[in-house]
Amino acid sequence: QVQLVESGGGLVQPGGSLRLSCVASGIGFNIYSMAWYRQAPGKQRDLVASITSAGSSNYADSVKGRFTISRDDTKKVYLQMLSLKPEDTARYYCKLRKNGLDYWGQGTQVTVSS
Repeated sequence: QVQLVESGGGLVQPGGSLRLSCVASGIGFNIYSMAWYRQAPGKQRDLVASITSAGSSNYADSVKGRFTISRDDTKKVYLQMLSLKPEDTARYYCKLRKNGLDYWGQGTQVTVSS
């Protein structure tokens, strides 16, 4: 059973930084495409950043130059977030795609406020 667990969220002031982590289990030793999404209250869930099994990354325009997605093995992916803005406030979710199916974590809350 694939499971994803996110961590690293919290309350941060504008201009601050956070590093989110996502740990996957139940996926063996294969490398899968993974992504970070976010959802603010009353809004749809949007793609923030993704990384393919080959290591290619893609970012939403709103976070380019501020956020960086990375992975250090088959099971862990990170989202480094710099220069955070109030509009980055949302619940952040990790997603893994395996054999055409998407698996989601429970999310971690990021709040950017002074």
